[in-house]
Amino acid sequence: MSCLLGSPTLRLEERGTDSSSDEQLGGSDGQHQAALCVLVAAGAAALATAGPAEAGLLVAAAQDCKPQAASQVFLRWLDPLRYEQAPGGNAESAARWTLSGGARIVAGNEPWKVGRSRDGNSLLLPRGSRATTGVMCVGIGKPVMRFFAKRTSGFLLDSLSVEVLYETAGGQVASLPVGVVLGGGSWQPTLPLPVLASLLPLLPGEQTPVAFRFTPVGGGSWQIDDVYVDPWRYK
Repeated sequence: MSCLLGSPTLRLEERGTDSSSDEQLGGSDGQHQAALCVLVAAGAAALATAGPAEAGLLVAAAQDCKPQAASQVFLRWLDPLRYEQAPGGNAESAARWTLSGGARIVAGNEPWKVGRSRDGNSLLLPRGSRATTGVMCVGIGKPVMRFFAKRTSGFLLDSLSVEVLYETAGGQVASLPVGVVLGGGSWQPTLPLPVLASLLPLLPGEQTPVAFRFTPVGGGSWQIDDVYVDPWRYK
C-alpha cells in the first residue's frame, strides 16, 4: 500500500496482488488502509501549516552573533574550555546590565584579573537585588557559564541563584535555573555551570539569544565579577 499525497484526492495503490485481493480492498482491510492514509494526510497537513518561531525581545536584542574572542580563562583551575565574556561581564560599568533593588558597580576586582589587568570594579548584589546581563548568542548544545563570586555579608547557607533567560517558539521570554552558588568571604571562581534549558535555534547558525540573571537568596549580599560563557560546549 502507498498513500500518494499532494493532490486533492487520496489514492491507494496495491502492487503485486491478484484480482481477488483488489476486490477485498473494499472490505475491512481496505478500510484500515484508508484510515491509515487519512491519518498520514492529517499529520502532513499539520506540519505544513505549523508556523515558524516568533521573534521576541531577546532575538531583537541580539545585535551581533559573530564569534567573539574566546580564551581559556579558567585554565589555572584545570578547566580547558574556551570562554567568551558575557555582555557587561567584566562589571566595569553598568552599561550592559539591567539592575534593580540596589545592585550596583563598586570598587574591587576579583584578584586574578582574568579579563584585563587594569580592571578594578565588580558588581555588588545586596539582599533583595537582581542583575541581568546583556543578551548574547550561544549554540543550542548545552553551553557552560562560569564567573567569580564572594559573599560580602550573611550566613553560610545564604546563596546566589543563577538563571538563564531564553525564548520559546512563541517569542515569550522564559527562565530556568542554571545553578546555586555557595561561597565564603573571599573571591573564588564558581564551578562550571551547564545551561540545561531546551534551547531553540532562533538565529542563523543554530544559535539562540540568552541572558543570565543573578539573585541573592537569603539574607546575604554578594559581589560577582568576570562572567564568562562557553557558547559551544558540545559543538
